[in-house]
Amino acid sequence: MTLGAPKDISQLRHFFLEPRQPKHRQYEALRAYIVEGRPPKEVARTFGYSLNSFHVLCHHFRRETDPPFFISPRRGPQAQPKKSAALDLIVQLRKQNYSVYEISHTLKERGRPLSATGVREVLKAEGFAPLPRRLDEERPNQPRPTVEPVADVREFSLTPRTFTTRCGGLFLFVSDLVRLGVEKLAQATRLPGSKMIPATHALRACLALKLWSIERKSHVMALVADEGLALFAGLNAFPKKSYLSEYSSRIDHRKTTRFLAVWHERTHGAKLFPGESFNLDFHSVPHYGENPVIERHYVSARSRRQPSVLVFLAQDAGTHVFCYSNADLRKGEEAEEIFQFISFWKRSHGELPRHLVFDSKLTTYEGLARLDKMNIAFITLRRRSPTLLKQIALLPRSAWRQIELDVPSRKYRTPRIYEQTIQLAGRRFRQMYVQDLGHEDPTILLTNQRHATAKAMVTRYAQRMLIENALSDAVRFFHIDALSSAVGLKVDFDMALLVIASGLYRLVAQRMRGYGDAQARQIFRDLIDMPADVSLTEKEVIISFHRRAHLPIILASDLMERRIAVPWWNGLPLRLTSYNGPRNRPVT
Repeated sequence: MTLGAPKDISQLRHFFLEPRQPKHRQYEALRAYIVEGRPPKEVARTFGYSLNSFHVLCHHFRRETDPPFFISPRRGPQAQPKKSAALDLIVQLRKQNYSVYEISHTLKERGRPLSATGVREVLKAEGFAPLPRRLDEERPNQPRPTVEPVADVREFSLTPRTFTTRCGGLFLFVSDLVRLGVEKLAQATRLPGSKMIPATHALRACLALKLWSIERKSHVMALVADEGLALFAGLNAFPKKSYLSEYSSRIDHRKTTRFLAVWHERTHGAKLFPGESFNLDFHSVPHYGENPVIERHYVSARSRRQPSVLVFLAQDAGTHVFCYSNADLRKGEEAEEIFQFISFWKRSHGELPRHLVFDSKLTTYEGLARLDKMNIAFITLRRRSPTLLKQIALLPRSAWRQIELDVPSRKYRTPRIYEQTIQLAGRRFRQMYVQDLGHEDPTILLTNQRHATAKAMVTRYAQRMLIENALSDAVRFFHIDALSSAVGLKVDFDMALLVIASGLYRLVAQRMRGYGDAQARQIFRDLIDMPADVSLTEKEVIISFHRRAHLPIILASDLMERRIAVPWWNGLPLRLTSYNGPRNRPVT
């Protein structure tokens, strides 16, 4: 209420009964409790406090020497000193057609640093419109990035020359790319292509981003001048970020599914997917932007729901390789996705999956009943409802029995278990309560495996943590969460590339002694992230790796000193060797 014309008595009554300012509300609440003697619960509800916060308010009031109810708070500065000091110079530079970035750089040189965002806010407040896009010759004279050639396979040349590449380790994947026939993979899937960048070349370029752990497509611009990266793709120059960002938008979900199916056909002899057991899980790829099409899903890394693309991933438990992905999901379709994976596996391998391990939120009890009718063995968690937790608490200690897990490296090896048979959705299942497994709350396992031992069941589910580790590794190394796209199909193709890249990393790791079970991040750090000298001759392409600590492991593999005819190099063979350095190196 402000001063002015006289107000009637009802308006004045509302001023006291419905205080708006925080200090006024605190005063009226304390007066109602102390002077009028109203119960604290009633006062808290009337004035919008919780009971505990009102008790805290009373506690502070009793100990306050001078209650500041009628003291006007001092207002802070209403202007920003940095912006005010640079205002005249910002306006002067804009009148000379300086962009916000150029103005920010000039301010920094003159000792008045202000970010480009701050400069943009000052110009907007002063009524300046954004500058139209200018030609390079219209910009101030200053150092700029070089203009690299446009990727065009017709300009690709294998003329003899020598150069150094930062991406030397990428050529360790060439042997498997040739053996598995990536050319046929792109052709059978009918991936999009053009005369300048055919489908096979586009696929190798996209794979290079995953294999080299490039976080975002825009970050490829730091390597776009690397001749080795272009040679890996079979192009005269590596495609720019605009092409790589738009390429996946031209691929629908049917092509992505066909892409994965052909990958399974090509890797049939490589034994990447033994198919004995699978780990299944969902992952939310967060989207940072404003788009009404994106749904909100729970993002575990942030412990909240936010706009994101839901991704389903399947991992082979034997090789720890991702074998299936799907990002074309909407809310309400999660419970059916496990059966989409089963159908995919049956089409690709002619049989149903033998064993599935997944979390409690992957499907419903009706879905578990369908799996049981299909004779597919599974292990899953059951949610800890208050009823189940009460039943566990009431169990006598004599009802539990202790088992010992055959996992020497595990800290908690002697959990206690209690088993029972229950009925859900018209089917009978085996339920197991597990205590002392390293968690404060008990673990509730649910399965249709009636003859497996309890030790085997608990050990197998503990191994499911491998997919959690693999997801964590993929988030950090393959940068799943960096795919900030409002189009789910773009994420869908990127997840398919993740499946291919994880398989290629496993094939390379199997050749390296001691790296059979290593995660992709460690393989990249030790073996792949390695510069090399490239020598193109009329007879072969020689990749000479530079000296480093882990080079002997690569030298001991079967990849070295072998000639591999590369189809996208017109059949020119590739030979990997070590770098011995110049002959007459001066002593320093």
